[in-house]
Amino acid sequence: MPNPKLSVVIPAYNEGQRIQLTLEDIDKYLKAQEYSYEIIVVDNGSNDNTCDVVKEYEAKGVQNVVRLCLSESIGAKGSAVKLGMVEHARGDYAVFMDADNATPISEIEKFWPYFEKGFSVVIGSRYVDAAKVTEKQPFYRIFLSRIGNILTRILVDPTIKDTQLGFKAFRGDVAKQIFSRVTIPGWGFDMEVLTIAKKHGYKIKEVGVLWRERGGSHVPLSGYLQTLRDLLKIKINAFLGKYK
Repeated sequence: MPNPKLSVVIPAYNEGQRIQLTLEDIDKYLKAQEYSYEIIVVDNGSNDNTCDVVKEYEAKGVQNVVRLCLSESIGAKGSAVKLGMVEHARGDYAVFMDADNATPISEIEKFWPYFEKGFSVVIGSRYVDAAKVTEKQPFYRIFLSRIGNILTRILVDPTIKDTQLGFKAFRGDVAKQIFSRVTIPGWGFDMEVLTIAKKHGYKIKEVGVLWRERGGSHVPLSGYLQTLRDLLKIKINAFLGKYK
């Protein structure tokens, strides 16, 4: 692989207890790589010390941390990722990942061969053969997640087994094209991202990755119902040609 730059976008809301360990893990891994990188933390109006923790980490001399401390929330996770991707990511490749480090940045190693083969979007998955889920979610969350994935496969793409895992990477130019068209601010944005990618003919590869349940999820049970509503909205938008 040539010497590209990787942008890592991390949406964060009230992650003061775990964001530092995540940043340390990312920085340690990426420092050992041959390519350059930037870490973009989008603090989406947290009311804890998330922004202060990131600021302290940045003050240690880590020059490649981009700190976006929003005074108030601009929406849910989808809005935060969109802001980071569209307005701040400058890498040849861009990946977004969760602040709890459920899938570590080292899993990006599995993605590079597929970018070299011409894929524009590579997504992590818990549900393909190579996946490794070391700590599982509570049963009810697994059940709701699986139901959502079945509906998503029916309405969006029957070939994708896991649309919701928070570890997705893109060619830099493709990330700008896709995220500039994202309209869903909440948890359903992953499905919209994949729908837009398909509509524009970008090749998508799903890859099994390490995933560890960290607890403290910010997704309420009502979020699953909202995601299903988002799914219907996405389907209508696609039918009306709004993603072209």
